[in-house]
Parts: sequence; structure tokens; C-alpha cells
Amino acid sequence: MGFLDIDNATKSYGSVEVLHKVDISVQEGEFLVLVGPSGCGKSTLLNMIAGLEDITSGEIRIKDAVMNGVHPSNRNIAMVFQSYALYPNMTVGQNITFGLEMHGVPKPERDKAMADVAKLLQIELLLERKPGQLSGGQRQRVAMGRALVRNPDVFLFDEPLSNLDAKLRVDMRTEIKKLHQNLGTTIVYVTHDQIEAMTLSTRIAVMNGGYVQQLGTPKEIYDTPANLFVATFMGSPSMNLIDANVRVDGNAVYADTHDDKGGEISLAFFEPSAGLKSYEGQAVTLGIRPESLTDVEGADQRSTHVEQVKNTVTVTEPAGSDTFVTTTIGGAECVGRMRADADVAAGRETTFAINMEKAVVFDPKTEARIL
Repeated sequence: MGFLDIDNATKSYGSVEVLHKVDISVQEGEFLVLVGPSGCGKSTLLNMIAGLEDITSGEIRIKDAVMNGVHPSNRNIAMVFQSYALYPNMTVGQNITFGLEMHGVPKPERDKAMADVAKLLQIELLLERKPGQLSGGQRQRVAMGRALVRNPDVFLFDEPLSNLDAKLRVDMRTEIKKLHQNLGTTIVYVTHDQIEAMTLSTRIAVMNGGYVQQLGTPKEIYDTPANLFVATFMGSPSMNLIDANVRVDGNAVYADTHDDKGGEISLAFFEPSAGLKSYEGQAVTLGIRPESLTDVEGADQRSTHVEQVKNTVTVTEPAGSDTFVTTTIGGAECVGRMRADADVAAGRETTFAINMEKAVVFDPKTEARIL
């Protein structure tokens, strides 16, 4: 039993079901991020928690109280929207306290709550301004202040940073993370940005096509994706996917593929499972993250299963702290993350280090992870 329980929840518009039996339990103080491409159902699910959309079947509970049919104003939730939704004719202070005023909170209490939130968000000097006089980042702080001042059970964020420029998004991510750490609030946060999902969350629900594809910690989602969709959606650059065949030799299991010239490559798996061995002689999809395809000097020195492959570099992309290198393995273009000063150049053969401890394997037919 969680603080917020989404139990077998579905949503249909007429005969079309857009959310399919979603089961998520959120503990008190958790930061859950719903992430996925446009149209995957994440905002619909958030709106169902808020009461802005009716639930077709299943239950949504907050603190063990069933919320089905409960008006949004009676759910003790606070929502921060992508558009800020501030009243342009009110000052910042009035925007922050308007909800309290509507709930009949006495003015001294409203003023104290406003002062506390303004100090927390560092917007004390903005209280007399109107929203039209504020930058995008300042407006977002005011929208957050309006939510915080109510001290709700659950905070709901609907893509709150998507209207901000790149640098401000990074700054506001840090602010939201600090806010969560300091207050220990329960947050459900919707985004299509997998970097936001990875950096902010304590747990992530990756959604696609109205289904929760995987629910887990950022590390679980990144290291052991449940299927090919999660593997490619989470991570930037995304996971390299290489066609290979499974070969078993005694206790050892290998992924057999080929280099850019068609020569054979055999990569030994680390601690292969019985499930993987059952794929002997069959085609699989080998997943390698860019940081696990690197230069020899940059390879993880703690790993005991680093395979070395000589291959031709096709593209190099210096990125300051890293150099991204493209090569072809198994007929697929693969991106490796190397040290900034790695001695590589397009058209030159180099030795790639592949960390097989971090390798994952998928069934190309079902797209589910095998290892």
C-alpha cells in the first residue's frame, strides 16, 4: 500500500482505450516521473490523478482514500502546469495566496505562508510585480510557489520546464531537485525529456502506447531496460543495438557478430544466464551503451570482461568533456563515448574497448530483454 496508489487504472474515449491497466504505487516522499513520447498517455494519467479526467475503470487512492469521482478541489493535490497559468492582473503575492484565500484561510496565515514560500524560492523581491514583468524562470517559480503554499498531499508537475530555454531548464531542474530533498514532498512529474526523468526522479515509469513499459529506479531503467523501447528511449546517445548470434562453448557464451569489414567478432558474455544459453544458435539483439564502447585507456578498470575490437572510425564529434565516435559493428552504426583527448580520427582504425559486464541482450521477435 502506497501513499498514492494507481490500481488497474484504464481510460477510454468511447470504444478507444488510451490507458491500459496501469498499476503504480507511490510511497510518501517519492519523486515519480512519468516519461514517454507524445501521445503515450502520461498527461492523461496525471490528469486522472488530479481529477481533471475521469477514470474509466480501476481505482486511484491517496492516503488510502478512493479518489474516483472526487472533485479536484477536494483531493488536496497541487498542480504546476506547463503554461504557468498565472492570473495576469494579480501581483505575484496575490497569485501565490489566491487559492488560500478561496479556501477561507485568514490573512495573517496567508501572509506568513507566502513569506515562507517566497524565501524558499528566492522570489521575495518579486511579490509586488505582475506576471507580465517576469522572465520565464521567474514565472515558473511563482507557479511552484502557488502549489507549495497549499501544503498538499501530492504535487503534480505537467512538463513544467518545456517552455524554458536549455540553460534555464538545467537550472530549474536543480531547483526542483533541491526543493524535493529539502521538503520531502510526494511528487508525480510528467516529461518527454529522458534527461529530466533520469536526473530528478527516485523512480521512473516509462510509458508508450498507453502501457507502462517499465517501472524502476533510474539505475534499473538505464542498466537493465525491460525491452527495446526502453533501451532506446532512455539514454543520450541511445543504446547501440547490434545484430548477433548466440554461441555456447562449455560454460562460456559468446555474441558472434562482425566488424566493419565483415570479419568475425566474438564477444564473451559476463555471467550468462540459463535463459541466454537457451538461445544457442539463434539471432539476438546485443545492447551496448555508448560509455561501454570506448577507448582502451577510458575503459572501466574495475571490469573483468572488457573485450577489445579493432574497427574503423567513421565520424568523430568532440563534445568538450567527451569525444563521441561512430563506427560500424554488426551492420549497425554504433556510437562510442571516449575521453576528450582520445587519439581518434575519421577513417582511421582504432581499438575499441567493449565492457561486456554492462551488455544486455534482447529477443528481436518479442523485443523483451533476455540478459
